[in-house]
Amino acid sequence: MTDLWSLFLSAAFAENMPLSLFLGLCTFLALSRRTESAIGLGVAVTGVMGVSVPLNHLIYHALLAPGALAWAGFGELDLSYLALIAFIGVIAATVQLLEMVLDRYFPRVHAAFGVFLPLLTVQCAILAGSLFMVERHYTLVQSAVFGLGSGTGFAIAVVMLAAARSRLAYADLPAGLRGLGITFILAGLMSLGFASFARMAAL
Repeated sequence: MTDLWSLFLSAAFAENMPLSLFLGLCTFLALSRRTESAIGLGVAVTGVMGVSVPLNHLIYHALLAPGALAWAGFGELDLSYLALIAFIGVIAATVQLLEMVLDRYFPRVHAAFGVFLPLLTVQCAILAGSLFMVERHYTLVQSAVFGLGSGTGFAIAVVMLAAARSRLAYADLPAGLRGLGITFILAGLMSLGFASFARMAAL
């Protein structure tokens, strides 16, 4: 249990997708203008990663990994080259299901996402979760914990950035720093802070 908790904390902080690994920055920056949309994005990413990473683990180890089809008499078959396509397909199905649920029950949240919700299908942070799972040889339980940890870390980072940006909306900033200029600076400073978690995990 301690190892799983350590994996969750490492995925959320030491290996934070946008601030440590610099993955998923497109939606991270675009939907951090308001706290409400940032919370919605964080919940969506956490949900998609929490579902897609363990599901992709099952698909990879049951169908695609070398020797996975031994139960069907094709032990020499290696379909691992199809992993990327399969992972994207699972992520797309999960995002589509999430979009249908939001459109039906949370229309304001769905409207806040706009075009960025379908873009979660090809968001590199979500795909990276499944690719890291294969590369690091996680078990099914570890994959689920890693997916939830990575999504939680993304949610924490985007909400923190949105909170800072909402406060700076009332600041008298120089013209060159308004908008994305100050956002990049904030993201860089937050990245330095999260780098300390990675250093602590290495000790």
